[in-house]
Amino acid sequence: MKIDEELCVCFIDWQKAFDRVNWTKLMQILKGTGIDWRESRLISNLYMAQSVKVRLKREETRSVKTGRGVRQGCCLSPILFNLYSECLAKEALEGFGDLKIGGQIIHTVKYADDLVLLAKKEKMLQDMTDKLIEIC
Repeated sequence: MKIDEELCVCFIDWQKAFDRVNWTKLMQILKGTGIDWRESRLISNLYMAQSVKVRLKREETRSVKTGRGVRQGCCLSPILFNLYSECLAKEALEGFGDLKIGGQIIHTVKYADDLVLLAKKEKMLQDMTDKLIEIC
């Protein structure tokens, strides 16, 4: 396919992406997808209701709630992050669509925790980036 117009691209790496998820927003997104409330509650308890204790020899510290973090190796983490980032990008980039590739409006290309924004003009790309930062 040949493209005869300028294309502006911004590469975004969501550094420590899953550690920065707004859990309230994610729960709203899950509710909007129609996920069963019991599954939503399970996810909430798995990620949001975490607390830790440190054990030294036979003594334990008091329980402390963790503010951020993930269950390392949990198969849900990448799925939840992809759903979260997809919904945020869709919300942030609504109304910016005029770049068509193969007859479809394309705003982004995603892979894991990387995102590429696409626009015809540098100003539009900056506006998209600003809106994405505001939403996220």
